[in-house]
Amino acid sequence: MSTTVNSIITRAGIILHDTTKVRWQEAELLKWVNDAQNEVVLFRPDASINSAVIDLSEGTKQSLPDGTGATLPEGIRLIDVIRNTTGGVAGDAITVVDRDVLDAQLPSWQAGKTASTVKHYMFDLRNPKMFYVYPGVAAGTQTEIVYSSVPADTTSSGNLNIPGVYRNAVLDYVLYRAYSKDADFAGNAQRALKHYEAFTSTLGLKYQVDKMIDPNQQDAVVPGPTS
Repeated sequence: MSTTVNSIITRAGIILHDTTKVRWQEAELLKWVNDAQNEVVLFRPDASINSAVIDLSEGTKQSLPDGTGATLPEGIRLIDVIRNTTGGVAGDAITVVDRDVLDAQLPSWQAGKTASTVKHYMFDLRNPKMFYVYPGVAAGTQTEIVYSSVPADTTSSGNLNIPGVYRNAVLDYVLYRAYSKDADFAGNAQRALKHYEAFTSTLGLKYQVDKMIDPNQQDAVVPGPTS
């Protein structure tokens, strides 16, 4: 269920004892809501996930959508490369491989640039907006990818552009920024720190819970023969 920005701002006003938005105006709180969305995605890339079909560049080196002049939002990091696709029709699956292995077994693998389908992809955590495909493809070859993107800024009359489950984390981040503004007043610096700790704790706990219920971590069931 979507969470309205107004509900976050209203809750912040109650906790700050500023329901009339005199000390912390609505426009200011809205900026911190948008900052919070971005901060959440830095901690939890899965809070802003996109599944999209993209046109690949010629060769092996590829990049995520940059958000300029396109309908796809700007990418932050690659999550997975799923499959080949042509005109919306699903093709063969694409699997991840270790680039060091490919470098050792086929040193010239990056020379190709005419293939029409991808077999494998490679990803480096140190360069999260880029990935490589094998074999090298012709420009315009299409694949379906899953990636984390920059959440769009919202408005005071709109909804959060991340799942509503993160609303408490967003509220704590807004309160952290609000109290940081008045950190010279007695106790406010400590209040700001406590809310930031609550923000990071919420995101950390959610990660632990997600890992506990990850279907990929459950005992696999091997399907038997079908009649």
